[in-house]
Amino acid sequence: MERGGDCVERNRSERAKVASVAERKPPARNPAAKNIPATRIDAALASCRLCPRECGVDRLAGERGFCRAGAVARVAAVSVHHGEEPPISGTRGSGTVFFSHCNMACRFCQNYPISQMGNGRDMDAETLAGELMRLQAKGAHNVNFVTPTPHATHLVEAVLRARVRGFSIPVVYNTNGYDSLEALELLDGVVDIYLPDAKYRSVELSSELSGTPGYVTGNDAAIAAMVRQVGFLSEGKDGIAVRGVMVRHLVLPGRVGETEAVLARLAGTFGPDLPLSLMGQYFPAWKAPRMPGLDRKLTGREYARAVAAAERLSFSNVFIQEQ
Repeated sequence: MERGGDCVERNRSERAKVASVAERKPPARNPAAKNIPATRIDAALASCRLCPRECGVDRLAGERGFCRAGAVARVAAVSVHHGEEPPISGTRGSGTVFFSHCNMACRFCQNYPISQMGNGRDMDAETLAGELMRLQAKGAHNVNFVTPTPHATHLVEAVLRARVRGFSIPVVYNTNGYDSLEALELLDGVVDIYLPDAKYRSVELSSELSGTPGYVTGNDAAIAAMVRQVGFLSEGKDGIAVRGVMVRHLVLPGRVGETEAVLARLAGTFGPDLPLSLMGQYFPAWKAPRMPGLDRKLTGREYARAVAAAERLSFSNVFIQEQ
């Protein structure tokens, strides 16, 4: 998810304590991922279960599921982006690939022309691999795939092709957090950094606002699998992320109680050292202007309440946005 505004790290005085956890050696890349056969990638598209919806459509035969993604990747934009958290954007930017289509239908989506309308152009794996090489040549700290879930197989194929050509910077999987375990198994050893959202704890709210009643259970399983693969976010000596998980949460207007529930769950499951990005850039987009309660921006008081909740739960590695 694209950010708005500058992020700053909270509780820097506790940095040394956090580093002792974050710098533990993460699991090594899965060497088998370097040799994923094309037949396995094709099989994943022939009966698509890349997200917990498990539509099972044959995308290779032209069938479309909930997300409307097809047999080849569809890309809306490729650019060097400077608006992510400091360990991701750094000083040279994050090489961002915005995929089209989405497996959720958030009524307030800020990228709705891309995610819901499918704006973009089809791009085969070899062309996408070339774009990754160009982003590396521009000096980007990493390659950052945004809304990647419907295109997880295309991501894998493009990254593996690029690595044969000398691609070596970290791969960031910037997801809504509604990923299947089957997709994450494919990504093991290919993705270095996971940036999943944790949007909801309420089934009713995830259904009403995002058309995704299964979000909570799917998100729980996905984040746990990501942490098992790569551990918590770790940084190099230059402060740039090299591997691991950082969870993001967008605070919604009038629903800070939901934020408190999400943070409590994360703290209870993973502990307060889990790196967290608390996002306050909500504004009413797509259908939100016609939805009472969502038709306004987040207030400073609401965001401060969310930050206070993270502090009460003793989160020690939190990125907040200056309001």
